[in-house]
Amino acid sequence: MIATILVVDDSATTRSLVASYLTDWEGVEVVEAASGFEALRVLPARRVDMIVTDINMPDINGLELISFVRANPNYRRIPVIIITTENSAEDRKRGLDLGASDYLVKPFGAADLRRAVEAALGRDPKEGGA
Repeated sequence: MIATILVVDDSATTRSLVASYLTDWEGVEVVEAASGFEALRVLPARRVDMIVTDINMPDINGLELISFVRANPNYRRIPVIIITTENSAEDRKRGLDLGASDYLVKPFGAADLRRAVEAALGRDPKEGGA
């Protein structure tokens, strides 16, 4: 089974970078959303095994997206990883308290993202299962 990861960031450059890190792994499919609002449209249309989201986005920010995901019984078990430039302990605590599985500060490397994804999924992405 392939792990489908929804990458949500208003920066096309960041989405492309994260997608390239993720698609380098066998067994990972990436779906991209340019905003929190777009992510909310993707969720009912696609099976998603994980969400990787920025915090700072114009319409629905990443923290609001996490709140929605955690409040919805259809999505609440989807792991969410935050990727952001926000590096304060308060921001990290707020994201993790809302239910994020991990919190990565930009810039981060492919190895950092892989470690976070594997930990959040509880497996190597190519092994399948959600």
